[in-house]
This record gives sequence, structure tokens and C-alpha cells, in this order.
Amino acid sequence: MNQLQLFLPCAAGVEGFLADEVHAVTGLTGHDLLMGRGGVLARASWRDALRLNLYSRLAQRVLVQLAQRPYRSENDLYAAASEVAWEIWFTPRQTFKIEVTAQHSPLKSLNFAGLRVKDAVADRFRAKGGVRPDVNTQWPDVRIHLHLTTDQATIYIDTSGEPLFKRGWREDKGDAPLKETLAAAMIAATGWDPLGEAPLPLYDPCCGSGTVVIEAAQMACRMPPGRTRRFAFEKLLPYQAHVWQAIKNEAESAIQKSAVPIFGSDVSHRMVDFAQRNAERAGVAAAVQLRGGDALQRMPPCEQPGLMLLNPPYGERIAAAGSAGRNAAERMGQVQRAGRETAQTEDGVDFFSQLAAHWKKHYAGWQGWMLTPDLKLPGKMRLKESRRVPMWNGPIECRLFRFDMVQGSAKPRKGGDAEPVQP
Repeated sequence: MNQLQLFLPCAAGVEGFLADEVHAVTGLTGHDLLMGRGGVLARASWRDALRLNLYSRLAQRVLVQLAQRPYRSENDLYAAASEVAWEIWFTPRQTFKIEVTAQHSPLKSLNFAGLRVKDAVADRFRAKGGVRPDVNTQWPDVRIHLHLTTDQATIYIDTSGEPLFKRGWREDKGDAPLKETLAAAMIAATGWDPLGEAPLPLYDPCCGSGTVVIEAAQMACRMPPGRTRRFAFEKLLPYQAHVWQAIKNEAESAIQKSAVPIFGSDVSHRMVDFAQRNAERAGVAAAVQLRGGDALQRMPPCEQPGLMLLNPPYGERIAAAGSAGRNAAERMGQVQRAGRETAQTEDGVDFFSQLAAHWKKHYAGWQGWMLTPDLKLPGKMRLKESRRVPMWNGPIECRLFRFDMVQGSAKPRKGGDAEPVQP
């Protein structure tokens, strides 16, 4: 177990940040740490796999690669799975499940492909000891992943279980909540370092249930994201309770109080209550300051300019409360999940135009980072972005825009009226 081939899948565009994170956790470099499409490959130890499950904020899972070979038919998949020594990973008393993903596979049925791998696993156990494990598609003890490309089949065993974005603290959430892994990727993209010499204050003026600020606060407290959840590796045969306990004890001893100001606010006081309860469960209630308030009216939460980071409200979230959106949902009707750029305020003015004007007037010296699926949003806000980072929110292509806020100047418009614009 000291030389495993790990694959850590992540959202598209996050691979570089994840590679940096894996290096920080394990110390791996060179050919032992490679970026792939949609994830990172690491030649590492079993102990590294446990530590990555505990510490990774960006990976979706930690998978151990057990087989990889060319294939042309389902029989090739059966042969590949038959050669894996499943008996060193789990026992026939445990249940298992096959999960199949594919990119341009020529096979007609992915379900049948998974069935052939299932048969191979069961047949190997039966041949070795006369007993085969049962399948449980709902709550299996062991998850086996089969990934197919046009001509290559790769078989993994899952050490994570539930996806790693499920930290274990978010019980209160609103509609379409931001995944914790995406919030962590947004923070990584900004370069914000709460443990540096002079960390900037961080503020999310549209915090919702608190995902961004809680992720930031845990980083500032050196608190690992997986500290309150369970993992699939705890049911695998290589697992040793005393080794895992030592890793957790080491992590707990490193936790510290945050000295970085971290703020969150939301137009919906109900969402602020959710965020407060989530922060308490996450162990960072003392490290964040949460308040209700309209993003179009809230003044800077501290004197020192800092970093604003937000996945802005669209549609129904704007209509929740405050001057930013009473009755907006009634006028807008159905807003598509990715069509958030159509949001308007109560008086019919585009929300983002008002937000830009507010920032230019009151947030000079701040960085404003905004994740949006609207690639033309800077033009609509009359702001010039200094950076744009491609990111994917599930299947939705987005950009994380950085705006460097300078006090707006009065620039005449063609119609003769003066409007503050970003220099």
C-alpha cells in the first residue's frame, strides 16, 4: 500500500489549483504528481490517500486505480476486473456497487458494461472462497468506479464514499446552493492566503447559506474540511484505526483561532440564519461575522480594503427581501438556472449595474471577484476586469471575474448625463 496510483477528480479548470493542494498535503512533485483532464494523478501511499480525504477542499473524490487496459467489448471489461485482487480490499460479507462513467465509449449500454464488471468481482470472490458479496445500489460498503474512453477502461476503488464536497456541516441551505468544492476553488483562484504575512479581509455580500465564508474561515483556522465526516476507506481492509486516529489528532492539534476578518451578509435574513447555524456546525462561528443587508446598500464591513468574493444572487434570491428585489420574481417569471444575468431590481434597473455603481462609490481599493455564467457581465456593469478565470459550476461554463475598484470618475455619457465609470 506504499505505492498506489491515485486519481483525484475535480471540476474542469480546477486541475492546477488541485495539483498545488496535493503538493501541499503530500509533498509530491515531478512524475509523482501530474495534472490530467478533469483531475490530478498522484503516485502516493495509503497514508497519503487518507490525508487527502481529510484535507482536500478541491477534489471530488480520492480514487485508487486498480486496473487500466484497452478494450473493445464487454468481455474485455470482465477480463480486466477479474485480474484485480479484490480480496485484499474487502470481504464477501460487504456490499458493493459499480458506478460507470464514459467519454465517447463505443459500447451501446453502460449498464451492461457495469454488469460485466459486477459479474467479474462476484466470480472472483466465489472462485477464491466459495462466497460472493452482495450488491447494494443505495448504501454500499464499497464503491467501484469504471471509466471508459474511446478505447481505454480504467477501474478504481473509491476511498471517499460520499463526494468530498459533503463536508458534514451544511444542513441548512437555500435554493441552488454553491458546492463547497467550487467555493474553495473560487478562493484558490483569487490567491487569498489567510496564513500569509498580511492577509486581506474577505467579504461575501451575497453569502447565502455561508459556503464561501465558512470555507475561508476553516482555511484561516487551519481546520481540515473532512474533520466531521466519515469516509469509505474506513470499511476497506487496509484501514487501520490507530493510523487514521493519529492523522486526525495531528490535524486537530494544528487548528488555531483566525486573526483574519471574514464577513458575510445577505439580503435574506433567513439565509443569514442558515449561514450562522452552518458556521456553528463547521466550528467557525467565532471566525466569521454575519449580518443581514442589501448588497446595494451595505457599506464596507471594515476600514481596510479587502477582497469581495461572491456568486451573485439571481432571480428569486434577489426577490427575497430588501430594496434589491421586492416583487422582482413576479415580474421576471421563470428564470433559467444559468440565466441569472437577467436579474432586475424593484424599480426595473439591472441589479448588476446598481451593484457596480455602489462598489465604485464606496469600495475604492477593494478587489471584487464575481463568479457568473454571463461572459458579457463586465460590459453590462461598465467595469473592466483585470482577470477572468474559467470555471465550471456543474455543467454550466462560468467565469470568475476580478474587478479592481478605484473611485469612479464622472464621465459624460452620449446623452449628456454624467455616470461614474471604472477608470
